[in-house]
Amino acid sequence: MSKDKTPDADPKKGGKMKKMLMLGIGATALIGAGAGAGIYLGGGLSAHEAKPEDHYPKLVVRSVGEEAVAEGEGGGEGKEPALKVGTVSVPNDHFKVDPRKYEITYYPMTDAFTTNLADGSGFLQVGISLSTFYDGKVITNIKRQQVPIRSAVLMVLAEQDPALLSTSQGKQQLQRQLTAAINDVLRDKEGFGGIDNVYFTSLVIQ
Repeated sequence: MSKDKTPDADPKKGGKMKKMLMLGIGATALIGAGAGAGIYLGGGLSAHEAKPEDHYPKLVVRSVGEEAVAEGEGGGEGKEPALKVGTVSVPNDHFKVDPRKYEITYYPMTDAFTTNLADGSGFLQVGISLSTFYDGKVITNIKRQQVPIRSAVLMVLAEQDPALLSTSQGKQQLQRQLTAAINDVLRDKEGFGGIDNVYFTSLVIQ
């Protein structure tokens, strides 16, 4: 009496199943590798994104027959120190820049400033030009903040003593006061000053 033998599995089907499993594992590995590569590349790209301090002006190195090169402010040879504020590196523009190392740019304010003097004896009319050792971002900031800058300059001029302004010491003091006032406006509005000095292009006291 014979019994039918039922095979556990068809060898051909078994082979196909093994291939399918291997393909599935391979696809999963490829997907995982692709995801890992994406994360890696994403991290690499994010590492090259602009840092928060990149929008700050940079010192312009004085060139010798070559086009000037912009230098960063944070550490390294030929670079000025930076201040750390929280997690953002903010350039320190309060130090005095060495004029032998960096290019200087002059920006004349288009209109003269006219105001009454503090003692009411007359008026003062002044034309000024601003100097900076930083790149064009400072000039852009000045143009963008012309209204508060003009207001700050007029307030400083209105407080001047005409007798003091008649001396060279008084004029130099006014230069320092105007430089400080303009830098205060730029730091408040743009986060960075960058004005080295204020020069008189005209000065009339009447």
